[in-house]
Amino acid sequence: MNKLFNIKDYVVVITGGTGILGRCIAKYLALEGAKVIIGGRKEDVGAKIVADITAAGGCCEFVKMDVMDRGCMQSVCDYIVGKYGRVDTLLNAAGGNMPGATIAPDQTFFDLAPDQFQSVLSLNLTGTVIPTQIFLKPMVEQDKGSIINFSSMSAFRPITRVCGYSAAKSGINSFTEWLAQEAARKFGEGIRVNAIAPGFFITEQNRTLLTNPDGSFTQRGKDVIRQTPFSRMGEPEELCGTIHYLMSDAAKFVTGTVAVVDGGFNVTSM
Repeated sequence: MNKLFNIKDYVVVITGGTGILGRCIAKYLALEGAKVIIGGRKEDVGAKIVADITAAGGCCEFVKMDVMDRGCMQSVCDYIVGKYGRVDTLLNAAGGNMPGATIAPDQTFFDLAPDQFQSVLSLNLTGTVIPTQIFLKPMVEQDKGSIINFSSMSAFRPITRVCGYSAAKSGINSFTEWLAQEAARKFGEGIRVNAIAPGFFITEQNRTLLTNPDGSFTQRGKDVIRQTPFSRMGEPEELCGTIHYLMSDAAKFVTGTVAVVDGGFNVTSM
């Protein structure tokens, strides 16, 4: 039997696991045999996700966490290692945006709110660094582990409006590449650090930006479709295969890469 893609009994931690993308990925991995721990702030939402996954036959639990709180993340890590004995994969999916870190069509750069710009940088970038510092330690101790960060199309393209988010996700790409070589040289080839860069997927964060109340696309949504050779938005399930690959032994010689899943958006020019 080919075991390259076998992730049965992998212990997987997903920060930001209660979002649309996070919950879809969690369910897929759990049904592939992984033991999935989803983290977030909304316990009621987390409980519903866990109930859905366990009813389908997967192993999943929710743990309340704040990726900006180092003490909280250390306690979460201690709990998970104490219960499961190890951590095989960390998916840094927590992130978000704020109105003051964006530039609306009727605004200019002078309307950017520096405090909210900093908050977006902190949530997306520092909110990836802190969990990585915490969960990397048990991976180093067991000589194997995979960290997968969440990048974005805005890390590659100067997409209008999202000034703070673009800066943060560009930082994710740089951090991923830096930590990949740092970890490999100092902790060995068993530690791999990669990122996934989703194209445009409808989430609670961007729904009102890309779609109208009736479900039709806004002008911005139409612009995205026009830029995407597949001529559609992505479906959350379409991220799962790439993540499965990056965390499995099939990618044991892959580190420091940013895997793009975008229907061709990033390679299209006008």
